Order: sequence, then structure tokens, then C-alpha cells
Amino acid sequence: MDGVEDEVSGYSAVVALSRSYALTCRTLPPMSSWRVMVVGVLAGLLAGIFGVGGGILIVPGLMWVLAMEQRRAHGTSLAAVLPISIAGLVPYVVAGNVQWVKAAALVAGSLIGAIYGVKVLAVIDKRKLAFGFAALMVLSAARLVWAPAAGTTRTVEWWGVVVLVGVGAFAGWLAGLLGVGGGIVIVPALMVIFGVPPVLAKGTSLAVIIPTSIVGTWRNRASRNLDLRVASVVGIAGVASAVLGGWLAGRLPDTASSYLFAVFLVAVAARLVRTAPKAAR
Repeated sequence: MDGVEDEVSGYSAVVALSRSYALTCRTLPPMSSWRVMVVGVLAGLLAGIFGVGGGILIVPGLMWVLAMEQRRAHGTSLAAVLPISIAGLVPYVVAGNVQWVKAAALVAGSLIGAIYGVKVLAVIDKRKLAFGFAALMVLSAARLVWAPAAGTTRTVEWWGVVVLVGVGAFAGWLAGLLGVGGGIVIVPALMVIFGVPPVLAKGTSLAVIIPTSIVGTWRNRASRNLDLRVASVVGIAGVASAVLGGWLAGRLPDTASSYLFAVFLVAVAARLVRTAPKAAR
């Protein structure tokens, strides 16, 4: 029954996004509408190439273009990530670059982490958490540059499943606390711990993001913590670029892909450090 409910929720979310797209384009000021679309296109390209949801770009984009409140921007971003992730996943699935067993273990952990992350949101020191996570990302980037993925996947034993669930839980927890996508954690973890080639790690990450965004959007919609019309513009605008990004990712050499993702991690870490004091205040 849970699987059927997830499919129905996902279908309803996509239909709702599609129906509201044209309405939002008519109601937003012309300049704002174009800027929101550009945010979606860039987020889609980012998601396709790096296997992340694109929220790391969507959230500040909405806050800048529409002066949207940060919490509402996070909820809107999560809804926009759904069509972007689905589109970005298509090239990976077609090329067979998704490891579904690992994705299932990661999903189980991410849903648990997201639930418990909400409970500690009001008491945890987000500034210290942001600095600690930024340091972790820089270390992961250094590890990827120092020893890029060798292109061979290690066999997952029972302990590997436990580690994957833990990685998923950590990713979901951080997604709720810091507003960063789970792909920032999942992709380097798969590459460093399990030796998964970059393209497989990114495809698996996108597969994990989809159910997580469905559940998160459902909860945010119930609490009215998102603008579904804006999310539809951002999400649909990013569909084509997400497919393009996934296609490009499949053609990048493993070493180049590792280096690019390392640069991306450092950029995200810098953004977290820069915005952490504001979040704390």
C-alpha cells in the first residue's frame, strides 16, 4: 500500500505542478517570471551533471528574485526538485547508470533522517552544524581529487547496507536542517566508501532524491510552507536542462567528473560558511 500511495502522491504532485505552470507565468511580473525560469534552467543543469536536486541554487535564487522568505523558499525548492530530478534521472536509467539496491537502502535512511531532523531543528546550533558540514565537504573534495573513483564498484555486504541506510539518514537529516540536497552527501559517500564510479553515484543519488522530494512536498503542502505555482515554473523550466546535464554526465571521464564534483563541493561549503551567521541570527 505504501508503494501505491507514493506513486499516487508523485503523480498528483507532477499534475499539480504542470497545471499551475501557465497560471504562474501569467501572474508573475515579466522580468521576475524570466528570472525564475533561468533559476530553473540552471538548477536543472546542475542536477543532471552532479546528481543533486538543485536546491542549493533554487533556494538563494528564489530569495533573490522574488524576495521569498527562506523557510518558504526551502519548501518551494523541494517541490521544484521533483520534476527536475525525474527528468535528470532519465538519461541515467537509459544508460543503466543507477544502482537500485543501493538507492533503496539510501531512501529508507533518508526518510528516517528527515523525520528526526525536523524534531531537532529548533534546538540545534545550525551555525556550528554548517561549519562542521562545510569542513566535511572540503575533506571529501580533497579525497576525490587525491584519489578519484577507480571505476570499480565494491561488493555490498550486510554491513554495507547498514552504512547505506546511515548515509541516507545523515543526508535526509542535513537536508531538513541546512536546506542542502541529499546528493551533496550521497554522491561522495558512494564514490569514496563503495568505490562507485561517478556516473553511477550520480544516477543513484537522483533516484533517491525523487521519493524524498515527494514526501517532503506532501508535508510542506499540508503545512502551507511552499508556493506550488512558483515551484511549477522552476521545476518545468529545469526539465530540459536536467536531461542535457544527465547526458553530459554520462560522457565525462571518471577523473574529470570527480574533479568537477570536488569543485562543486568546495563551492557549496563556501556558501554554507558565508550564510551560516545569517541563519543563526
